[in-house]
Amino acid sequence: MKKLVLFLVLLLISGCGYGNEQQMQSQDAQYNIQNSQSPAKLIRKENSEQAPDEKRSIHTIGFLEPITAEQAVSDLNGVSDHLSYVAFFSYRVNGDGSLVPIEDSEALAAVKKAGAIPMMVITNFTEGNFSPDIAYQIFTDKTASKSLINGVIQTMKAKGYKALNIDFEHIREQDRELYNGFLETIIPQVRKAGFTVSTALAPKTSDEQGGAWHGAHDYKRHGELADFVILMTYEWGWSGGPPMAVSPIPQVRKVLDYAVSVIPQEKIVMGAPLYGYDWTLPYEKGGEYAKRIAPAEAVELAAKEGVEIQFDDEAQAPWFRYADDENKTHEVWFENEQSMQAKFQLVNEYGLKGVAYWVLGEPFPENWTLLEKEFHILKN
Repeated sequence: MKKLVLFLVLLLISGCGYGNEQQMQSQDAQYNIQNSQSPAKLIRKENSEQAPDEKRSIHTIGFLEPITAEQAVSDLNGVSDHLSYVAFFSYRVNGDGSLVPIEDSEALAAVKKAGAIPMMVITNFTEGNFSPDIAYQIFTDKTASKSLINGVIQTMKAKGYKALNIDFEHIREQDRELYNGFLETIIPQVRKAGFTVSTALAPKTSDEQGGAWHGAHDYKRHGELADFVILMTYEWGWSGGPPMAVSPIPQVRKVLDYAVSVIPQEKIVMGAPLYGYDWTLPYEKGGEYAKRIAPAEAVELAAKEGVEIQFDDEAQAPWFRYADDENKTHEVWFENEQSMQAKFQLVNEYGLKGVAYWVLGEPFPENWTLLEKEFHILKN
């Protein structure tokens, strides 16, 4: 599938053994100097040779938050037919390895009826945030880890889940190898039980990128262990930050450039947002949080306020400003057909496995029409 030269480059980058790392990096650097081609450039060049009118087959994933049974089924209406997987977010992990269940029975039935694969998501989420302490307990307590793995497999079999996503976040940077060790334990067992396993990764641009959200996520090791990975390529513009595009193309591209250098591109699923934010200006750090807004709602709001929607050519995202009833200025960034087209172009350009949407339930009909126009969606 890949050209021989691409295979050799990726082999050098993803080679085995810590002792040979410096030698491999040196060889890779020499290759790039001689050929002026990074792995990402080679991949993009190969995929640019595809016929313009040829549709690629991809996998699509939609994350679902089943807060109530009725709302979960409603969020699936009109979109589940366009999805390869529906990821149920989330079964929360306790420190002792037990799971906090979710109300998923009705939504599971709807997903199966639509021919999509139900995906169970486990997280270290508790009390409104991801817990590094719970993650550490699971990684270091063999009894808790064993209990969790058994509970996951039993739940998947009982409920009819066919795939698992492991979404552990905000892990302490020094616990990176502990997390890798946990994945080395759980993934083979879940796969042996007959299920596909993926992991969620924070958007990194190099292995040196540290901190609570990035440091413990080892792209190369996840790519070796999991069937595929989901890159959370969104939230540059977030509710507590300054106004900007949620998923700006230049930043997403940097993440993909790094990702394809250490993970086979056919194992990479790019995240995409189905939402935007409405900020009140002037923005003040620690001040009022932005309100999440669906694309369809943003368009309706701009029309109601009589303002023109702008398009940022660099970020490849739409935005506008308006004044509320109290004469406060607001800035809104969201997604539209043009911004999603730019993201789909990256999926084609990098030859990725597919796209994962966060989060279902945000009205954006143009996305689904464009998705079917651009790709063949692989189903179970």
